[in-house]
This record gives sequence, C-alpha cells and structure tokens, in this order.
Amino acid sequence: MLSERAIQIGPYGLGGKHPLLLIAGPCVIESRDHTLRLAESIASVCHKVGIPLVFKASFDKANRSSIRSFRGPGLDDGLAILSTVKETLGLPVISDIHLPNHAAPSAEVLDCLQIPAFLCRQTDLLVAAAETQLPMNVKKGQFMSPEEMKNVVDKIASTGNPRVALTERGTFFGYNRLVNDMTGIERMQAFGPVVFDVTHSCQMPGAGGELSGGQRQFVPVLARAAVAAGCDGLFMEVHDDPDNAKSDPATVYPLDRLEAVLQKCRRLSDVLLGE
Repeated sequence: MLSERAIQIGPYGLGGKHPLLLIAGPCVIESRDHTLRLAESIASVCHKVGIPLVFKASFDKANRSSIRSFRGPGLDDGLAILSTVKETLGLPVISDIHLPNHAAPSAEVLDCLQIPAFLCRQTDLLVAAAETQLPMNVKKGQFMSPEEMKNVVDKIASTGNPRVALTERGTFFGYNRLVNDMTGIERMQAFGPVVFDVTHSCQMPGAGGELSGGQRQFVPVLARAAVAAGCDGLFMEVHDDPDNAKSDPATVYPLDRLEAVLQKCRRLSDVLLGE
C-alpha cells in the first residue's frame, strides 16, 4: 500500500501517487570535492533510471560507536558544502540534525531535516525542527514499534507542521542485529509517507568493536522487498570506494552497482502505481 498522504521535498513529491523517491548519498561528508563528485554521479544514475533524487550527506555523525570515529566537518562547513551541491547540481538536500540549535541554521540550506533513529523521541529536537516548517524525515528508533511513531508525528504536528515522513530502518536494540518487519511500512503509512532505509537495515551495530559491521550483500533483496511492500521512498548510503568510506564501510552501497538495484525497484514501483 502506498501512503495516501504526501509531502513535498524540494520539487519532488513523496507519498500519494508520486513515483518512488530516492534519498541517497555518502554516510558522512568526507570532503567538498568528494561530496560534489558523488552527488553528480548518483544524480546521473537516477536520471538514467528515472527516479527523483534527494541528496543526503551528514555534516556531523554524533552517534558513532567510538570517540575515535570520523564525525564529519561540522555544522557550518558541512552546510556550506551541501549548499554548493544544491546550487551547483540543482539537487534538494537533506542531512541529520542532533541538537535543537541545529534546526534553524540547517533550515536555511536544507530542503528536509532528518532526525536520527536514536533521537526520534527527543521532544525538544523534534519541536525545534518542526518549527522551521520544513518537511521532516524521522527515522523509527530500533526500540520503537510502528504504532509508537504516531506519538512522534503528533509532537511535530503540535507546531502546525504536518510535513513529516517516517523511515523504517530495522528493529532490535543491542545484540548487533537488526531485523525488518515489512508490515511496519504499511502500519506507519497511517501517519504519513514511509521511506525504507536499505543500507542501515543491513547494519550490525557495534559488531566490529569500534565500528558497526554489516552485510551489504542483502541490499538488493531488502530494497525489492520494501518496494513490493509499498514503501514511498528508499534511503541508501552510497560510496564510490565503500571499503575505505569514513563511516559505515560495511554497509554503504557501491556506486557502480546502484543502477542495477534501482532499475528493478523502479519496475516494481511502476507496477504498484499502475494498480
């Protein structure tokens, strides 16, 4: 079931009868040149396949496993890079925010504010983001049921901002394992459009000691399953050199294999939209 509700992210619709949308990019901003190069390459693949792209890259990864992990360039430098992506390539951009005081400056650049899964119940963060009146993408916590996400949507709606999408990214808390319940997609669509986070669903959190492990070989099957279950969009972290990525090297998906996955997902989505 595709969500009957829809929101707008930049020029693109998410939900309703809008075509499948992709949110994709590297896990973290590694450098200005790398981010621009990767954004251009992903956009080229999406243009070929016919899937609209919202470019994602995090300016700060505040929830890394280790204090020694690379976090990114930070708020000011990161937003400047994302602004360049937006102006140079004409792509809508999205990034995570972790603190209430990130919301206002981020809203000056971003087309959508994303709330990380671990922070999806943080009322002050949700309200600060919602008060910008930008659309929001809130990832479902690994410790939350689909139905509990209604409380998250209600917090956002209390500000007068109805523009919220939810993202499924796997369930279980601890024990280095995530499991996807595909019925959660339809259950959360009662509250708004639902995106499926393919690459984080393959994550094995903390399994690498100071790094999260993962099984990226399951990205294609999970992506197809989520589209067949009726998700409104896909979220994928993509890299041109995955094994040397500065964040989530075990799960970021290889750029040179992205087109094959998206082609099949696009065909599945077209079938559902034509029902």
